Amino acid sequence: MKNKIKKGDDIQVISGKYKGQYGKVSLVLKKDNQVLIENINKKTKHVKPKQTDDKGYIKKIEKPIHYSNIKLITKTV
Repeated sequence: MKNKIKKGDDIQVISGKYKGQYGKVSLVLKKDNQVLIENINKKTKHVKPKQTDDKGYIKKIEKPIHYSNIKLITKTV
């Protein structure tokens, strides 16, 4: 992976559903060439109840974005 993006860098999404939005990198997945960005690409996960007396719930989680879809704005030292 040849990108220079690290945790804490400020980035801009340059393509996809979240094009034009800014965020901060919270996790870099080098193996998959993806990054996790705070408050961007949130998905809804429906969690089923584990037992009969439990209740299910809906959880919002952040999903990673491929590093080719983002642009580095400010680098952390």
